Amino acid sequence: MGSESVQPVGRCCFCLLADDRGNMTVNIPTLLRPGVRLPVLGLGTWKSKPNEVSTAVRVAIGAGYRHIDTAWNYGNETEVGQGVRDALRDGTVERKELFIVTKLWCTFHRPEDVKLGIADSLNKLGLDYVDMYLMHGPQGFKGPKIRPTSDSDYDDTDYVHTWKAMESLVDEGLARSLGVSNFNSQQVDRVLQACRIKPVVNQVELHPYLPQLDLIKYCQSKDVILTAYSPFGSTPEVGNEPRLLEDPVVVAIGKRHRKSPAQVLLRYHLERGISVLAKSITPTRIRQNLEVFDFRLTEDDIRTLNSLDRNHRYVTWQ
Repeated sequence: MGSESVQPVGRCCFCLLADDRGNMTVNIPTLLRPGVRLPVLGLGTWKSKPNEVSTAVRVAIGAGYRHIDTAWNYGNETEVGQGVRDALRDGTVERKELFIVTKLWCTFHRPEDVKLGIADSLNKLGLDYVDMYLMHGPQGFKGPKIRPTSDSDYDDTDYVHTWKAMESLVDEGLARSLGVSNFNSQQVDRVLQACRIKPVVNQVELHPYLPQLDLIKYCQSKDVILTAYSPFGSTPEVGNEPRLLEDPVVVAIGKRHRKSPAQVLLRYHLERGISVLAKSITPTRIRQNLEVFDFRLTEDDIRTLNSLDRNHRYVTWQ
């Protein structure tokens, strides 16, 4: 490595690093749990097209991202894995520096199918293990349909039984840690009551239009990290859905801090100890999304953003 500059950001700091070619990368802070170092900012890949995502992953790793999130259901694990392997092959990173996350899809909830789910993901990723494996949702579906179209398509497997089968994946070295996604507080609590290996993360939709303050309070009380997906509000599915990135309140806060609305929305989570996934396939935006460690939102900013709550979900889960 060449030069390094350290800049304090509240209770943490980040480093700007220059490699031998003079390319600057950001050393992203991590959240620590036993055996886990979770980078607070990750690259999201949901809805990233297969022919674009491998390049996005490669650019992101080159810029400093180490937390890369995908899922069996996204249909892009092969391309995500290609981007990861390219970065490993050219020496940009070592495998131990990366934090790769994928998810058990709901058609693999039966305990005897759990290992089939991760085996397929690892094969597509071209990896021997993932750093974290999440249960994508609490409700199981009957295969081969990816999503249910009627009540008869749902599987009655208890997600606690699914979780217990996932624990064996850690024992076998296929996953280094485990978590859940799209779980409410009661569902997280059931897992915590029954688990041998504690979930590290609950990954859910979070943004000022859906702040989920009670869920945040509960998970933090149990030392479960919240990871926010769709922090920008996602792309509206219909024309009349609110556009969070254009909200005048978000725009005004950004202008006051000389930051973009997207950077404000990412900092909104980081300020509160929540990890966040920033999805982009555009190199410029991938790098801009890293420019969130050199400013802080005030308590008034956070309260103002929380007041935008509309209980609005952009992502319909199941």
